[in-house]
Amino acid sequence: MSLLVKNVRLVDPAQNLDGPGSLLVVDGKVLAIGADAASHPQAAGGEVVDGGGAVLAPGFVDLHVHFREPGQTRKESIESGSRAAVAGGFTSVCAMANTKPVNDSVAITEMMLSRAAQAGLCRYFPIGTVSREMQGEELADMGTLKAAGCVAFSDDGLPISNASLMRRALEYTRWLDVPVVAHEEDRDLAGKGYMHEGAVSASLGCLGIPAAAEEAMVARDIVLAEHTGGHLHLAHLSTRGSLRMVREAKARGLRVTCEVTPHHFALSDKELMKFDSDFKMNPPLRTEADIQALLEAIADGTVDAIATDHAPHGWDDKEVELPIAAFGVIGLETALPLTLELLVNRQVISLAKAISLLAWEPAKAFHLDRQGLGSLQPGAPADFVIFDPNEKVQVDRAFIQSKSYNTPFKGWNLPGKIVGTWVGGKRVWG
Repeated sequence: MSLLVKNVRLVDPAQNLDGPGSLLVVDGKVLAIGADAASHPQAAGGEVVDGGGAVLAPGFVDLHVHFREPGQTRKESIESGSRAAVAGGFTSVCAMANTKPVNDSVAITEMMLSRAAQAGLCRYFPIGTVSREMQGEELADMGTLKAAGCVAFSDDGLPISNASLMRRALEYTRWLDVPVVAHEEDRDLAGKGYMHEGAVSASLGCLGIPAAAEEAMVARDIVLAEHTGGHLHLAHLSTRGSLRMVREAKARGLRVTCEVTPHHFALSDKELMKFDSDFKMNPPLRTEADIQALLEAIADGTVDAIATDHAPHGWDDKEVELPIAAFGVIGLETALPLTLELLVNRQVISLAKAISLLAWEPAKAFHLDRQGLGSLQPGAPADFVIFDPNEKVQVDRAFIQSKSYNTPFKGWNLPGKIVGTWVGGKRVWG
């Protein structure tokens, strides 16, 4: 069986490809791409899709999602989270381990992979815990977890406060050739804060989380990464100081990668003046100066990936007083539109660079490029998305496919309508 997608703008940063052409898929893999794909002998007689001049790009790769299964499927299940992913153009997701129970065992990993296979939507890559039961005291059985399918290790949701444990994790995962994904937060500095510590928190009389709470841990872990030679991946960075340290670490050749989220480059701590818990996340929204630093780091190559930190919560977790509301927001469906609106249309980066940060570079960061993901090179799995960068979408309940609706972007009108999403040559959305 063949599939020919014609009349599209092909954008594949891995091949430095940006121009009109076609994509030919045979048996779920890319056979040909470019101006000559439509004339390939195997293009005749198969299914044909006319892209109408829209953009065809590699399927996006999200390094940071929370799908809540097992344990909290009222918020999200692997099936509903996968539906939200493909609705947003994501064909591969890496799911954090802070489920209930946490993913520190082969049984949980295998259950997750089985549920994802039953859903039959996106590719699902589990992330195992660094520590047993996420207690921060003893390493999980990382070798066994990797063999079962885990692609990285993280206690995300909690920092690894024990420096000795972090050192051992980086040493061990160096041998396994996988990253340690760090949620950087000094909990003593963060205290009971629930927004950024600064002028806004002071004016509101709210407890703040200082930038130093993130930056102190980033500094520690970069030192440990240099000492061990391990691969440190820094999750959801939010401050000027953190990004400066990553830039310096990369200049020294350290194995340090990082991600930023759309909500951190879209919104500042001033939003908390609304006392709306949909603007409450951890790390918190920072200052306008921090946003500018994020944009500069995205533009100069310091940032390796745009990740969503998709964190679904029910109304009962959010419709409460701000100090006790849950941290976190959803983000799979809005990631591309926000990237187009705030980065591409404002000329921070090109469309090709945006797609690279959503697909090729995250795939490389977690070594998923070894499976052919993040690009559309001949022989790679035919995971791709077609979107119209000009057609607007309205962020409302009908647009959001997640079980939860805790987005700070309700009512926003944004560019970037997903026309369709394909995984292994099979249309899974649109």
